[in-house]
Amino acid sequence: MPTAETLIDQLRAAGVGRGDLIAVAVSAAGFGLCVSGGHEFRSGPAPAGGQVADLELVEQALRPRWVWWDNSTATALIQAGVRPATCFDLAAVHRLIDGGWAADPARVWAGCADLDPDRLPALGQLDLLGGELDDGVDLEQPTRPDGYLRPEWAAGGWGRTTGRLSVWAALALRVHDRQRARLGDLHPRGDALATAHSESAAELLCAELAVVGLPLDADRIERILADYIGPRPSDAEHASRIRDARDEQVKRLVPGHDVDLRSPAQVRELLARIGIEVSDTRSWRLEMFRGAHPVVEALLAWRKSERLATTYGYRWLDEHTADGRLRGTWTGCDGGAGRMTASAGLHSMPAELRPAVQAPDGQLLVRADLGQIEPRVLAEIAGDPAFALATHADDLYAPVAERLNVDRPTAKIAVLAAMYGQTSGTAGAALQGLEDAYPIAMRFLKNAYESGRTGRDLRTHGGRLIRMYRLPGGTDAETERRAAAGRGRFARNAVVQGAAAEFFKAWAATVRARCRPMDGQIVMCLHDELLVQAPEGQVEQVAAAVGDALREVAARWAPSTAVRFVADLSIVTTWSDAKPAVVTDALPF
Repeated sequence: MPTAETLIDQLRAAGVGRGDLIAVAVSAAGFGLCVSGGHEFRSGPAPAGGQVADLELVEQALRPRWVWWDNSTATALIQAGVRPATCFDLAAVHRLIDGGWAADPARVWAGCADLDPDRLPALGQLDLLGGELDDGVDLEQPTRPDGYLRPEWAAGGWGRTTGRLSVWAALALRVHDRQRARLGDLHPRGDALATAHSESAAELLCAELAVVGLPLDADRIERILADYIGPRPSDAEHASRIRDARDEQVKRLVPGHDVDLRSPAQVRELLARIGIEVSDTRSWRLEMFRGAHPVVEALLAWRKSERLATTYGYRWLDEHTADGRLRGTWTGCDGGAGRMTASAGLHSMPAELRPAVQAPDGQLLVRADLGQIEPRVLAEIAGDPAFALATHADDLYAPVAERLNVDRPTAKIAVLAAMYGQTSGTAGAALQGLEDAYPIAMRFLKNAYESGRTGRDLRTHGGRLIRMYRLPGGTDAETERRAAAGRGRFARNAVVQGAAAEFFKAWAATVRARCRPMDGQIVMCLHDELLVQAPEGQVEQVAAAVGDALREVAARWAPSTAVRFVADLSIVTTWSDAKPAVVTDALPF
């Protein structure tokens, strides 16, 4: 195995410089690399996993754009102490080009090789035993005579030897070249290659988020949980007594009525007996009956405690926290419109628990929240100058309300209803005003609705394929009508939500890059909100970099400058700290 310095010299001799491509594959056997021109490099024979750390020296010396099959490679590199700056993630780009979630290597290769993804070869018994039928071709090559990836390679056999690792890296470089060619033909408006780069960066960020975790004050969250759901149970019997005591806070207000509070039907019957008729027992509906009977207030409090107990209780805390960090798995795409998602409840953590999300000693958090991002994105992607003018206000809904001659809450409901496909109630009455005031934006949404209704796939502003499901032949007319309406509503929202997700991920990727030199680290991405942990002495500069990143991304993403993008910025100790009224502009209005 050559030294890291020798490897760097060899890479430079192969023509690799800053920003050039290095395809990489990593396993317990070590690593394999491939660069343009077919030059392959590999670590020594197993066990060589520790040599992966040498790639940090390659990163520092050459600053390449790494190419890998998916973000499991990013995770392996980060865990070995490598800090990749940029990458091209083949799975992320496959999801962009071909839509959906499935992006295993066999499917990614089939997409680039014009092979039918529904005919992928399956892993057979011989493969499982480490052998394969002799088809007259070298089994140390990853593809079969019919062009498909060998199932044994696709299932992880690529990582068995360093020789295979370098071949796997070389194949990744071939996939990159084919994906780049496909990106050039994707979309007439958005820059699909730029989207591919930001989607790849989002997956790299996801790998970092999973490793780094969210800072948590363990003692504080224990106290919060105890206040809401009772003390940590010592055994199953103790847990049952605590649960019964929690239920009793509601039941004592309706003596003589034995009810299972976890049964919506029984709760609805109970409410009917005391004169409260509801069509369902969702919390937002019960909110309307506060004050009608003490049991409603108690039931709402019980709902909150029950959710904390069952979803965010002590077991959740023990399973997902260690070393003062809450960790879960992250992905840069939900398989639909392309929003980032996370496990371990990270994307739905109740407000009651957020005071425990606290920067460690000597650190602070920069909290940044994009303001009204979806309607601002709609103004840009629809190209509606009248709606774009409304984005010049800090509060977009205020000028919309003035133009529609309604109050602000009604204007907000109308705009959100237009994007989500609601046509009844207060929203329906205000929608006609939107049609008259902003016809271009409303026509854009209608066109998306019609595409979805008729089952036509569509693409977001950045080029992501949004697939429309179709019912099988022979479906009755009423079922098909409802499915078509559902597709239409999904489509009109997906084109906006997907574009907003692309904007957010481009912003997050830029924040990540600009804050690294100041030791700023993103620790949370929540739809349109970022939390960046930074040293106290650097936090002001990190906050400024977050704002600068918004201006930089807006200039690339919406170069016409007709639409104003804004973010609320604050420097806080805990996630729950109140946000001051500081708005960072993307344009100098």
